[in-house]
Amino acid sequence: MTQADALKDVLPRLVVYYQTHHDKSDKPISILPLLQPGISVSHVILAAIHINEDPNAITLNDHAPDHQRNSTLWSELSTLQACEVKVMGMLGGASKGSYVRLDGSDKQFEQYYVPLRDFVRQRNFDGLDLCVEEKMSLSGILRLIDRLKSDFGQDFIISLAPVAAAMLDPTKNLSGFSYMDLEAARGSDIAWYNMQFYCGWGDISNTHMYDFMVQMGWNPEKLVVGMVTNPETASQIWRSYVLGVL
Repeated sequence: MTQADALKDVLPRLVVYYQTHHDKSDKPISILPLLQPGISVSHVILAAIHINEDPNAITLNDHAPDHQRNSTLWSELSTLQACEVKVMGMLGGASKGSYVRLDGSDKQFEQYYVPLRDFVRQRNFDGLDLCVEEKMSLSGILRLIDRLKSDFGQDFIISLAPVAAAMLDPTKNLSGFSYMDLEAARGSDIAWYNMQFYCGWGDISNTHMYDFMVQMGWNPEKLVVGMVTNPETASQIWRSYVLGVL
């Protein structure tokens, strides 16, 4: 059974990224309100994990994952998992460097991958969301996916977070590789794609882009429409499409 087949029982998905963990006074922002009746969150993705020049200096946003300020966060994520919400980590994002370090020689890959693997094990993530917003080779992302599957098994969730335009045109892309080629090579190992329909990379005022993706052959069960939930983080051009404040 492929990962995509195994995850059909959780459709429809409601995926929430959790990257702002503290308010302006440095007070923890609880994730537990997502457990309220009527919300039905299926997956929470903790962002953002960064691989730095020192392989053993992985950070969660700007701090070490085991920094005291994250103690509430880890406790609440465990609560989510106890309530059958899948908790994943997001690797990369706008801060560049993680994927360049994983895209070198086999020796360099091992140097940077092993601490990441150990961190994922330590924190008992259900999967990783690979948000590649820097140039990476197709062979490099395939190697990473293959190692994650080898080390964590077929139940480990792997998603990717392309800008929406990249699903239609490989040249409108932040990742370097073609998502069409990636899907052809490892589609059975990729659970879904969290597509960025914001900041100029997509338009969800209507369903035209999504419909065209399906017409091109993309499996609609693997296409998750990504929207911003805070108008302060959206490009001015796209604020009319913001869903609201979470």
